[in-house]
Amino acid sequence: MSNTPSVSGLDKKSLELRKEIINIMKKAGRGHPASALSIVEMLRVLYDNILKYDSKNPKWALRDRFILSKGHGCLALYAVLAEKGFFPKKELEQFCTMEGILGGHPEITVPGVEASTGSLGHGLSIGIGMALNAKYEKAKHRVFVIVGDGECNEGAIWEAAMCASKHKLDNLVVLVDYNKCQSYGPVCYVQELEPFADKWKSFGFGVKEINGHDIKEIKKTLSSVPLVKDKPSVIICHTVKGKGISFMENDTKWHHPKMTPEDYDKIYKELEHDKELDYSEIGYTEYAHDSKGGSV
Repeated sequence: MSNTPSVSGLDKKSLELRKEIINIMKKAGRGHPASALSIVEMLRVLYDNILKYDSKNPKWALRDRFILSKGHGCLALYAVLAEKGFFPKKELEQFCTMEGILGGHPEITVPGVEASTGSLGHGLSIGIGMALNAKYEKAKHRVFVIVGDGECNEGAIWEAAMCASKHKLDNLVVLVDYNKCQSYGPVCYVQELEPFADKWKSFGFGVKEINGHDIKEIKKTLSSVPLVKDKPSVIICHTVKGKGISFMENDTKWHHPKMTPEDYDKIYKELEHDKELDYSEIGYTEYAHDSKGGSV
């Protein structure tokens, strides 16, 4: 496994969202916890500070559009959507049941979900269609898409990137969850992405790399898009798969696990006793890796 270091400290809200993710999974007995935990801070900043939306009117025409292309991370999205009032929190208790509205991947029947995703590689193309339409209609709303790093193995991602650049979609923002682990191994072993930032630049994007768990840095960066005039933006968020649960971090066996009561006990103990830490002092370079998966 990667020796990528991580920091255990998280603030109160990040801890509470992680507890909600684990609560959902414990009730349902299934889910992708590690993939959800790595995107908590991205979603938190988007819905707290960046996106225009009306949770009581999810189809409001002037809303910004958000697509979770790596749909298997939906536990985090559902926790945030419930917190913001898109649907009652009691729906979280019916995740993956016949009675509930929340499936194992996001579907457009869920209030606040813009696209059904989970078949990897397609969410970005859907987002480009929305961004193109906004340009055509001279609308002011923007489109934000979270893609996974393993998802970037898909050729469709790079076809979409070429299209976004061709049409100068500066109303499109891609956030890459660069946790460097995918379902069955480290990304650098399965399909090396580096030089990752240079690839996006060569496809015509404005590019910035940040610490994907640093609330202040995420907010500052998202508040300054487009990164380059007349270009789509990509923010490469260096993250930790399973962030916040020490025995899950950087371990692919927790991608879609069968968890025991003892596992849940350990998780809740960690989330209760974690200490707050000022992430403003932590640079994204702590999450860099070399081609063999070791930290640099």
